[in-house]
Amino acid sequence: MAWITLDWVWLTAPAMNRVLLVLPLVAVAACTANPAPGPAPTTPPETTTTASPPAEAPPAPEPSADGPCPYLETEEVANANGQRVGSVKTSDGDPPSCFFYRPDGSVQLTVRIYSGDEAAAKAVVDEAAPVDSSNPANAPAGWKGGSLAGDDGALYAVAKDGTAVVVSTNQEQTIKARRITETVIKNLGL
Repeated sequence: MAWITLDWVWLTAPAMNRVLLVLPLVAVAACTANPAPGPAPTTPPETTTTASPPAEAPPAPEPSADGPCPYLETEEVANANGQRVGSVKTSDGDPPSCFFYRPDGSVQLTVRIYSGDEAAAKAVVDEAAPVDSSNPANAPAGWKGGSLAGDDGALYAVAKDGTAVVVSTNQEQTIKARRITETVIKNLGL
């Protein structure tokens, strides 16, 4: 019996003959064999997605009590808005919305704060400053919304996560509403 030595395999002559005979047969069979038909392709099940209705903004708050505003001083409003504050009222809620009045009794500035569902917070901002008719607002950093200016005053509305802050003023410059918005966000630690 003859031994064939490879560095990594030791085969006897009869074993080598069997390997040499079987190898070509396996190779030919692998190349010519038709694969067994698999299961017929299936169509994925139809999935229907129903878009949830867009979130609705909660109703705008109404003044229900005399002030002061717990997060915004009347002096800050007078300095930013350029008018003396005659009185302050607040709404229900925590934190409440604040309404600042001129000495003649007309509203000069309102601050609306919504805290809750993220989609509803965005809806509050979109209702106040619709995307198609407002300028983008992105201050302070991380807050997004819109600003508007017109003959009746200006508005600055932004949201972040589940919180919305909307400031409207009887002044025509959005910078005044923006400064108040930034002050409110800072004072509340939002």
